[in-house]
Amino acid sequence: MRLLAFVLFAGAVITLSGCSRQSLHVSTIQVGRSLNSDNSVGAHTMQFKPSDTIYVAVLTDATGSGKITARWTYSGRPVSDETKSVSYRGEAATEFHMENSGGFPPGDYRVEILVDDQKVGERDFKVAR
Repeated sequence: MRLLAFVLFAGAVITLSGCSRQSLHVSTIQVGRSLNSDNSVGAHTMQFKPSDTIYVAVLTDATGSGKITARWTYSGRPVSDETKSVSYRGEAATEFHMENSGGFPPGDYRVEILVDDQKVGERDFKVAR
């Protein structure tokens, strides 16, 4: 009887510990023209040419898992959304990018970052000729 109770208790502990997860904590959002090998931004800027690829790196500073979304807009209109499911042990960088083979129209852009569908930050940038 004691063995059965212990087995049931141990099973419950394992099940509950598998259900809980640490959420991600975003420490910074970087924007630029290139990436480093660790997916952080290598060349930071907020001014782009129409032919540039625009990179965003979402830096998290602790162990955690969740969904990170980059929501891109141009002059307030939606352009693109991308979501990545991630799980990290320690600090990490999650990369997103946007490119346009025909070139980006000049103007004001924004990227909003969401973690588990909650907005955690945004960055504004410009494309100019």
